[in-house]
Amino acid sequence: MSLLDGIEYPEHLRKLKPDMLKALVEEVRERHIDVISEKGGHFGASLGVAELTVALHYVFETPLDQLVWDTGHQAYIHKILTGRNEDMPTIRKKGGLAPFLRREESEYDAFGAGHAATSISAAWGMAVGRDLTEQDFKVVAVIGDGAMGCGLAYEALNNAGHTDRDFTVVLNDNDMSIAPAVGAMNKYLTGVITNPAYNKVRGIVKEILHRTPTALGDVMEEVAGRLEESAKHLITPGLIFEELGFRYVGPLDGHDVDQLVSTLSRVRKMNGPILVHVLTRKGKGFTPAEDDPWTWHASGPFDKVTGKGTRISSGLPRYQKIFGRGLIQLADSDPLVCAITAAMPDGTSTDMFQEAHPDRYFDVGIAEGHGVTFAAGLATQGIKPVVAIYSTFLQRAYDNIVHDVALQNLPVVFGMDRAGIAGEDGPTHHGALDIPYMLAIPGMTVTAPKDGSEMLALVRLATEIGDGPWSVRWPRASVPEEVAPLNEIESITPYTWEILRNGVDCVLLAVGTMVIPALEAADVLEGNGVRCTVVNCRFLKPFDHLVLEEVVKSHPIVLTLEEGQLVNGFGSFIAREINALGLETLPRISAIGLPDEFIDHGSREAILAELGLDVGGIVSRVRELTVSKAELEAV
Repeated sequence: MSLLDGIEYPEHLRKLKPDMLKALVEEVRERHIDVISEKGGHFGASLGVAELTVALHYVFETPLDQLVWDTGHQAYIHKILTGRNEDMPTIRKKGGLAPFLRREESEYDAFGAGHAATSISAAWGMAVGRDLTEQDFKVVAVIGDGAMGCGLAYEALNNAGHTDRDFTVVLNDNDMSIAPAVGAMNKYLTGVITNPAYNKVRGIVKEILHRTPTALGDVMEEVAGRLEESAKHLITPGLIFEELGFRYVGPLDGHDVDQLVSTLSRVRKMNGPILVHVLTRKGKGFTPAEDDPWTWHASGPFDKVTGKGTRISSGLPRYQKIFGRGLIQLADSDPLVCAITAAMPDGTSTDMFQEAHPDRYFDVGIAEGHGVTFAAGLATQGIKPVVAIYSTFLQRAYDNIVHDVALQNLPVVFGMDRAGIAGEDGPTHHGALDIPYMLAIPGMTVTAPKDGSEMLALVRLATEIGDGPWSVRWPRASVPEEVAPLNEIESITPYTWEILRNGVDCVLLAVGTMVIPALEAADVLEGNGVRCTVVNCRFLKPFDHLVLEEVVKSHPIVLTLEEGQLVNGFGSFIAREINALGLETLPRISAIGLPDEFIDHGSREAILAELGLDVGGIVSRVRELTVSKAELEAV
């Protein structure tokens, strides 16, 4: 029987003898590898914190003590140790474990998170709430994997540091985010741990500590601890955190579970704000992930012996790859085009652009707001910035879009990847809100392509027209067609819609990914005697007034289709515009889109089908509308 077999919750873990923890670490790491190799999921970050996760649950009395993980993709082993080991194979599957932390899933998930750098703010709120309600427990925030490059972390540190409240931050420093970490903070942290003078002093202090007779007990331990802290200040490692008001401890070897337990046990007895700096290696314990942590941040199913993927490719590339290739071709012909991303070079395929045009590529780290305002500054100088950020992450920069770009009518292009249903990553990653939030911004051109070719044509048009801010959205999916090089793709006339099919019974106003299913649904419906017009509404705002008025006047039913939130979405927007036409007889107007709720995780295809955003769903809705229309006319 393995150690892990006897551990369902941390209370069982805490019954182990300290010399058993190394073996447990290896078991939980192996369990994580087994699950992800079979099912896919976030991989490298959790491997890197195996020792830290075991140590935290061993030292702190979770769930009474509140353990707040940043983001959540580093918390798979946390899930294994907190009552969810048997369910781990269901992670990211519909109805299974969530891919990130979720309060309703477990009392051990103190705070839900799928976006980076929220842990310190949330944990600080918990610590203050604890004191206001006169409770007694510890609060620990675990931040890392690049999140220290996000300004939110420093806002929280600044707020928390100059108090005497009991509060601990653990910095998981693996020199990585999803992509290689960037910026001054990363250089600072790297400098601390590689400083020869510091390491020499630290070694002397450790030797003194180890020579200290154990009989002196806690008093000598306290003296030795102060000696080590004093030695640190000779060369100022951790000074930035000390100046923010935190007592700095570290850096510690994050793969030495004994040292982690020993240090965290002492930290747990300390009062006031404390920052524990832990050095880890992303992907630890799986050689391919250690060698290439960027690629192995997340993975599909793979052979755990060879590391080779086992998922069968659909054949056609994803939108992001087509975007990356097309952006290079655009920059080849236009020296003013540049690319900006926020720690997602691989996810947006701007890493391809970096190789082709390194002087015009900017990864700002997990700092979406800064990235947008930085782009605005570039635009004032005649540069043509294309900001490639996931739809859900761009939410974090909304004020920057409004205040710094749109208010000044600057020509910044927003390329929003993962728009709509993002699949297994769930509600924190679905791009459900970008249509409503972009439509709400004065002067924003809002577009959605029906395929990969139209996506590139819209991005090119945005850089050519230079008339204020533009947004272009595309899904986490494969393109539906072979995409030609950019210079072979036909240009699009600005603000025009396409009538792709003519009918008389119903008009389908389809946005982006809904265009092709609408065409297929129209084929099915025609076989049932219902003839539909299909319009590609690629420009949501400004839109094609002539085509809208034409189809509204000539059809008794209007059905809008969008892979986005219905509340304040394209359907709501167009319904208002139709009413504004002042027609004597208005058509019946209906809409299909995402409901007014957060959509759970699962395969993209299954979720779209469940929501009626597929061929079958469109056919059913049109049949309902045409039947009910006929019944109304017969009355």
